[in-house]
Amino acid sequence: MKSVPDQFPKWMNSLRTLIAIGAGGGAIYVAGIITYGFTPYATDVGYMPEQPIPYSHALHAGKLGIDCRYCHNTVEHAASAAIPPTQTCLGCHTNVNAGSQPLSENDNLAPIRESRDTGVPIEWVKIHDLPDYAYFNHSAHVTRGVGCVSCHGRIDRMEVVYQDQPLSMSWCLDCHRNPEQHLRPVDEVTNMEWDPQLATGLSQLELGKQLKLENQINPSTDCSTCHR
Repeated sequence: MKSVPDQFPKWMNSLRTLIAIGAGGGAIYVAGIITYGFTPYATDVGYMPEQPIPYSHALHAGKLGIDCRYCHNTVEHAASAAIPPTQTCLGCHTNVNAGSQPLSENDNLAPIRESRDTGVPIEWVKIHDLPDYAYFNHSAHVTRGVGCVSCHGRIDRMEVVYQDQPLSMSWCLDCHRNPEQHLRPVDEVTNMEWDPQLATGLSQLELGKQLKLENQINPSTDCSTCHR
């Protein structure tokens, strides 16, 4: 009986195995990305990482009333809110309890002095971390009257800062479509206790609609606004 010649080259015998491996690897990769996307490191409200120094916003921003812009001094002029350098901390702490002795292992300021002496910055852990493909400009928001509390919550009550809002695409779009729910006078953006009813006699929506009209605030919902 006459043999039938091979219709395909021999290397194709291993093609099914390669496809199976590729499909399995792809499935694992996709599962991993989705899993990571739902972890506190990506989107979860309540994400509260441990910082290298136990810094209390409840004390500094709340009890002492330090304005957000003293430490985050680029928030009105740049896309990002600067993380304060060691020198900013020392602006106060050089004079606070200057004559006291270090408290050994309980001395919370030791890392600050070490950073000052070595020139190595303190490695603060980022909490509000948007994906690289999403563009956000702090100055575009705070200079138009969106208060810090709208995105970050009552920072002035947090012993340890955590993520207060989901920072998701739908959450951002809701604000862009209905900005009046967050607008306030620009000089009140860092005032965590500001109440529109007490300050103006208007509800938030009434004042927000007024400010939206007066300042011609019409946020874009085009994809290119955030995905550049």
